[in-house]
Amino acid sequence: MNEDDSDPSATLAAGLDLAVQRFRGRLRTEGLRLPVPWTRSQLVTLDRIVRATAVTTSELAAAEHMRPQSMAQIVTALERDDLIERRPDPADARRMLIEPTAKGRETVRTASALRNTWLADALDQELTDEERDLVPKLIELLDRLSGTRTVRSRPAAPWPPADR
Repeated sequence: MNEDDSDPSATLAAGLDLAVQRFRGRLRTEGLRLPVPWTRSQLVTLDRIVRATAVTTSELAAAEHMRPQSMAQIVTALERDDLIERRPDPADARRMLIEPTAKGRETVRTASALRNTWLADALDQELTDEERDLVPKLIELLDRLSGTRTVRSRPAAPWPPADR
């Protein structure tokens, strides 16, 4: 976990990081079983576009914490498959706004339903009633943490780590 177990926040952070990585990995694995030709990153981006009014590639990249060039590749693939369309921003013709097509909206609905069926089954099979009652609070906490702009209050670990 963490070399310095005397710092409870650092220990929690390491444990949470590992758990979230494992959970994301499992969601990715289940996503690969979806009968769709798109990657998880493409589906996550498409979902964000469907939930937004109209967004730019730069806004999507910032929201997904990735490089604009990487997001541009995802957006290009979604456009090629007629899941999104781009149009000039009426307020600034230099900017292109991205919006979902009807096919894009339906793709998100279908993929989400399939993934959520797996997750609902897992929640029912793996968690007790008391544990399931905690999930809404977990969702709230994870949403809050994902939007945080915490200022570093402790020194960062050196990178790359020293050989041991």
